[in-house]
Amino acid sequence: MPATPPAPPQITVLMPVYNAAATLAGAVESMLAQTYGDFELLAVDDGSEDQTLAMLRAYAARDPRVRPVPMPHGGIVAALNHGLTLARGRYVARMDGDDWSHPQRLARQWQLLEAQPELGLVSCLVEFGGCRTTCAGYAAYVDWINTLTTPEAIAANRFRESPLAHPSVMFRRELVAGLGGYRAGPFPEDYDLWLRWLDAGVSMAKCPESLVVWSDLPSRLSRTHANYAVDAFYALKTEALARWLARHNPHHPEVYVIGAGQVSRKRARRLLEHGVRIAAWVDIDPRKIGQRYGGVPVIPRAALPPAGACMVLSYVASRDAHAQIAEFLEAQGFVAGVDYLLAA
Repeated sequence: MPATPPAPPQITVLMPVYNAAATLAGAVESMLAQTYGDFELLAVDDGSEDQTLAMLRAYAARDPRVRPVPMPHGGIVAALNHGLTLARGRYVARMDGDDWSHPQRLARQWQLLEAQPELGLVSCLVEFGGCRTTCAGYAAYVDWINTLTTPEAIAANRFRESPLAHPSVMFRRELVAGLGGYRAGPFPEDYDLWLRWLDAGVSMAKCPESLVVWSDLPSRLSRTHANYAVDAFYALKTEALARWLARHNPHHPEVYVIGAGQVSRKRARRLLEHGVRIAAWVDIDPRKIGQRYGGVPVIPRAALPPAGACMVLSYVASRDAHAQIAEFLEAQGFVAGVDYLLAA
């Protein structure tokens, strides 16, 4: 009588790696130390030229949960999608070869998805694994995403920056079949995926505890590849924002934009390519008020139509100004995600 094949694991940890020998041991060991053990570590080697594949095979000989998958070098999107086709778990957890997961990570995220079937994806707080002095901007970004834990906060802030750290997420594998996986293009593949899934109504939340150390190495793709440059981010999120406005802005195609500085105007004007019309720039600088930029007048905040009579987008680039702008708008009765969005 043939042996019964083993049941598939609950979780597939998907880890694409490329020339990761210097950091791989810490990442793999952190997964093998998980308190929740019903997982496979699907390590897709993207044509590494160092000892990455040999190290993965050595781990596989020691622990059958490690599944090395060699493939020709094709980039992270090809590696991720190849891994998704091979994933056997009900849930897919992302991990990178230079990061570290807390021993309770898989357990906490699995428990949250099991307890709340309305959630399609869960993340967690992340610890910044870099120098806060030399990489202050990235550290500030990590601090910001750690403030977004609820589905409402993640959805409302998705047009500012990517609200999730890619190697910190776990999602239901069925989402890939229903909504598609990663896309290749001149944009960050993870942010693109979050925007498309949020656009489709996928609810996302975070475990309110730090479960991943997110490394910030000089070789990190987000620092070295053009797909992660500022212009690539804005091109991607402008397209998604325009789709959202077409469906949810009762005053479409008209919007009011807070921020009349050169950078704010440059970024907001991308919306014009998608049929959005800017009714006015809104600013507090008396030198700008009364000017016209691109034929659009600059008005003071006091001249902004009341809540319910307009849609407001904030494109002020300063992180420190976001809270102040939100406080001002909400004091006037504007509701985040309904009457206004922070888009920079």
